[in-house]
Amino acid sequence: MHKVLEGIRVLDFGRYIAGPYCATLLGDMGAEVVRVERTRGSEDRYLMPVTEGGDGALYLQIGRNKLGMTLDPMKPEGREIVHRLVATADVVVANLPPKGLEAMGLDYDSLREVRPDIILTTITALGTGGPDSDKLGFDGVAQANCGGMYLSGHPGDPMKATVSYMDFGTASLAAFATLSALMARQQTGEGQHVEASLLATGLSFAGPYLVEQGVTGINREPTGNRGQTAGPSDCFPTKDGWILVQCVGDPLFRRWCRLVGEDQWIDDPRFASDQARGDNGEILSERMRGWCAERSTAQALEELEQAGVPAGQVFTPQQALDNPHIRAMRFFREVGYPGLARPAPVPDTPVRFSGLGTGVRRRAPTLGEHTDELLGSLGYDAEAIAALHERGVV
Repeated sequence: MHKVLEGIRVLDFGRYIAGPYCATLLGDMGAEVVRVERTRGSEDRYLMPVTEGGDGALYLQIGRNKLGMTLDPMKPEGREIVHRLVATADVVVANLPPKGLEAMGLDYDSLREVRPDIILTTITALGTGGPDSDKLGFDGVAQANCGGMYLSGHPGDPMKATVSYMDFGTASLAAFATLSALMARQQTGEGQHVEASLLATGLSFAGPYLVEQGVTGINREPTGNRGQTAGPSDCFPTKDGWILVQCVGDPLFRRWCRLVGEDQWIDDPRFASDQARGDNGEILSERMRGWCAERSTAQALEELEQAGVPAGQVFTPQQALDNPHIRAMRFFREVGYPGLARPAPVPDTPVRFSGLGTGVRRRAPTLGEHTDELLGSLGYDAEAIAALHERGVV
C-alpha cells in the first residue's frame, strides 16, 4: 500500500517521549527515520528495562520504524557528520531548549545554512518567548503548570497522571504540525521552524477549565474521580472490581434514573442540567455506589449497556492486554528484539487509513545498529569509519 511519507528522511535527535514519538509517527507514515543518540545510548533507551541488555519498554515503542546510529555532535568530526546528515534530510526533530539546540548546531539558522528548505521541529517543556523558555521539564511539570494536576486527586492532594499524556499528546500535535510544514513546502518551496511544547499542550487540554476560570473566577477544587460538570460521572466499586460511569446530557441522565429506580429525579430541580448534576454529583454518586455494590462488574456493565448508559471496566495493564475487544482490534504488534524473553506487544499507529500503508514495519534498532551503514551512505569509507569509532565520535 502507498506510504504517504515515502522518500522523506527525518533525523530524530529527540529524547524521552515527545520528540522521539513525533518521529515515530512520521516513520509510521512511511518516512525514513534516523535516530541519532549518544555513543553510550540515550537515557530513554534504558527506562523500564525489559531486555537482557537493559533496553526498556518505552524505547521498544518509540524506537520502531527507525534506523539507529550513535554520534557525539559536540566533537568537530561529529558536527561534520551532522552537516552531512542534514544535507540529506527533510525534517529534523529535537526536543531541546534553544541554548541546547545552538550548542549542538541544530538551531534553525545553522540548519538552513546546510539545507535552506529544511523543516526543524522542536519541542520544549515550557515553550519559547517567556522567562522560563530555557527551563527543563518533563510531562509532570506540564501537568502541574497547566492546572490539570491541581484539579485531579483530592483537596490538598494534587495528583499527577501516571500515563504521560502531555508527552504523547505533544508528540502527536508536533507530528501533525510537521506534516503541515511538509505540505507548505510543497506549495512554497520553503522550510519551517515548527515549535511545540508540553505546556502549550497542557494548556490546550485544560482549555475549558481555564476559559471558565478566566470568565467566572469559579476557583474549582478537585473531587477525585467524580466529574464536576455532569453526573453521575464517577468510578464505582462492584463486588469484584471497579467501573467508570459517565452520564452527560439529559437523555443519558433520564435513562440512568430509570435504571436505578429514581424516576422522580428526572424532574428534580437539583438535577435539571449537566452543571446542576455536577454540583450535586455526590448525591448521584452515592446512589450509584449502592447500586454497583450489589452487582458484579459483568452484571453492572450488562445492565448499563442495556439501558444505554456509557460505562467501562477499570482494567489493570494485564487486563487491557487480555481484553477480547482490544485483542480483536489487533492494535498490538508482537515484535521481537535481541534479549527479549518473548515478543513485546508494541502499540501500533493509533489511527488507521483505508488506503495508506502505516504501522510497525521494523523493530527498534539496537544501539548504533546502522551507524556504519549510514556513514557509508554519507561518503565515509571503512578506514574513516573505523577512525571515527576509535576517537569516540560514533
